[in-house]
Amino acid sequence: MSSNVPIAHGDITAPTPQNTPLTHAPIAAGLSRPTVPDISEDNEPAEDETEDLAQMTGAQAAMLGLVQGRLADLVGKSSGYIESLPNDVKKSVEALKGVQVKQNELQNQYKRECLELEKKYLELQNPLYERRNAIISGAAQATAEEIEAGTQASLKDDPLYTPPPSDEAAPAAIPEFWLTALRNHVGLSEIITERDAGALKNLIDIRLSYLPSDSPKPGFKISFIFSSNDFFENDVLDKTYLYQEEVGYSGDFVYDRAIGTEIKWKEDKDLTKEFEIKKQRNKNTNRTRLVRKARPTDSFFNFFSPPVPLPEGAEDDLEDEDLEELEEKLEMDYQIGEDLKEKIIPRAIDYFTGKALEYDVMDDDEDEFDELDDEDEDGQFDDEV
Repeated sequence: MSSNVPIAHGDITAPTPQNTPLTHAPIAAGLSRPTVPDISEDNEPAEDETEDLAQMTGAQAAMLGLVQGRLADLVGKSSGYIESLPNDVKKSVEALKGVQVKQNELQNQYKRECLELEKKYLELQNPLYERRNAIISGAAQATAEEIEAGTQASLKDDPLYTPPPSDEAAPAAIPEFWLTALRNHVGLSEIITERDAGALKNLIDIRLSYLPSDSPKPGFKISFIFSSNDFFENDVLDKTYLYQEEVGYSGDFVYDRAIGTEIKWKEDKDLTKEFEIKKQRNKNTNRTRLVRKARPTDSFFNFFSPPVPLPEGAEDDLEDEDLEELEEKLEMDYQIGEDLKEKIIPRAIDYFTGKALEYDVMDDDEDEFDELDDEDEDGQFDDEV
C-alpha cells in the first residue's frame, strides 16, 4: 500500500492508502496531500472565487449564490433519464449492476491477497529489522561487510561523501536513534514536544505487525518498545488500526477505527496533561486553599488515545466546526499510522540521517502546483532578470 487510507463513517472523508485529505490538518506539511475534497470543501468557494465575488455587485453576488445553491441541490438527484428508459433497456441496466457486483467481489479478493503478500514480505524483512535493532542498541557489532555496503550506498548518493576512517575503533550503539528519526519526519516533528523528548529518548524500537488472517477485521499494529523510564510503567505501547471488512467504493481498504494502549503514567509524569496550582477561597469561612488542577495539553503521546469516528448518521448532532475538527483529527491520526508503517519503519536509517527529508520535501513541492491547460500556460510568469 502507499501512504495514504478512507474512514467510512457518514460524510467524513476517509484517508486511504491512495487518498488521505489533509488540507486543513496542522501537520499537513509533512503528510500526504488530498486527492479528493473533504467535507469543508463541498460548499465553500475557492480563494480566487472569493476574490471574484468581492468585485461583484450585490445583485450579481446574490444571483450567483442562488444559482450555485440550486446546482448543489441537484447533486445526487436523478435527472429522470434512467426512469424514462424502456423496460427492456432497464433490465440491461440492472444486469450491468449485477456484473459490477462480481467486479467488486474480485476487487475485494485482490486487496485481501495484496494484504497477505504484505504479510509475507514483512516476515522476510523481520530478520533484517532484528539485525538493525541489534546494531542500534549495541547488542551486536556491525560487520565490515555491512559497513562497506553502507559506505558504497552513501558514495552513490553523494560522490563527495567522506566515509568514517578505517581504524581500530569498534562500531558502537547509536544513542536516541528513534527519537531522531521521528523528529526528522516533518509531520511528527510538529507534535513531539520538548517534554515528550525526555520519554522518547527511551524508545528502543518500533515494530510493525499485521492482524491474523482469521481476525474479525483486517488491520495492522505498530508497537513502540521502551526501556525502563521515569515516565510510565509500560514496556510496549501499541497502536492498532482496523480496516472495514469490505473495500470501499474506490477499491481500497477503508479504515474502521484505531485502538491505542492505555498508558500507565507514573505519579506527576503524565505528558498529556499540564498541572497548575489555583487558589480557592471558601465563601463562608473566607479561608483559602491551594488546589492542583490538570488540563489536557499537546503531546506526541496523545497518539495512543485516538479520536473515535462518529456512528452512522450521527453527523447531524454536531456543529459544522466540530465535525470538521473531528475529521482533521481522524485524518491526521490515520496518516501518521500510515507514514509509520510505509515510511519510517522500513526506512528508519534514512529518517535518522535526514535523507528521507529530501523526498518528503520533493513530494511536498510537487503538491503545491496544479497542472495548467495549454491555453493557460502563456503569460502566467514573467522572466526574472
